[in-house]
Amino acid sequence: MAIVWVPSLMRSLTGGLEQVEARGRTIRQVIDDLERRYPGIKERLVVDGDIRPGISVVVDGLAARRGLLQPVGESSEVHFVPAISGGAGQDVSCTRSRLTSSTALHWPRI
Repeated sequence: MAIVWVPSLMRSLTGGLEQVEARGRTIRQVIDDLERRYPGIKERLVVDGDIRPGISVVVDGLAARRGLLQPVGESSEVHFVPAISGGAGQDVSCTRSRLTSSTALHWPRI
């Protein structure tokens, strides 16, 4: 089964779990499996038959370009990441529970 990393704002649906296992060969099937066990999660991830705007999906460290049809392997890691607006050309990847970005976040000095 794939490992799904649950965003902090959705952990109330998984009883506080940061990661869960899910069955499925596509993101759609993974989300459907999650919905069976954690009702309400699909509503937070899908709208009008597609990934909700503002959510990015990363499978095995690569941004999912095929949306709900993106393939998922038996030992894949899946991250649902709230989209962060920023500079053009930003590369985002997830590796073993760590989200990284090729561009640094710059916070204003106070």
